[in-house]
Amino acid sequence: MAGMGEMPMRPARPGLPMQHRGPPPMARLRPEPIDREKTCPLLLRVFTRVAGHHQNEEFAVRGKEPKDEVQIYTWKDATLRELTDLVKEVALPARKRNARLSFAFVYPDKNGRFVVRQVGSTFAFGHGRGDDAKTLAELGFQIGDYLSVAIM
Repeated sequence: MAGMGEMPMRPARPGLPMQHRGPPPMARLRPEPIDREKTCPLLLRVFTRVAGHHQNEEFAVRGKEPKDEVQIYTWKDATLRELTDLVKEVALPARKRNARLSFAFVYPDKNGRFVVRQVGSTFAFGHGRGDDAKTLAELGFQIGDYLSVAIM
């Protein structure tokens, strides 16, 4: 059995790209619905502003966040339509017929600086248009994130 340890190495397959397992990185699976009767809601801190989102720097100091805060108890399966309807209850400009609401998550990056990342938009009275059916979980919300809502 001479020569068994001298077998030539099998060459790698040229030209084949690395394949990822599972769904494509941008695709998110729709999570299982939450039983709202049995699951405790989370506290969502919502900051509304007319004509644009709050700037990153406005969240830099804990305890000195913008004053236009609304606190909402909700679940991660809440849709942007549900949140739009809740914002309309407390923000008069959001009740205008042609109002558009833009949603952004506010969270600290790996260096501790806050990031404002837009995630979707809805129309005040445009049921079924825009991103109405998207849930917080589908958009990548994590408990502890803030929600910035720009009313335009």
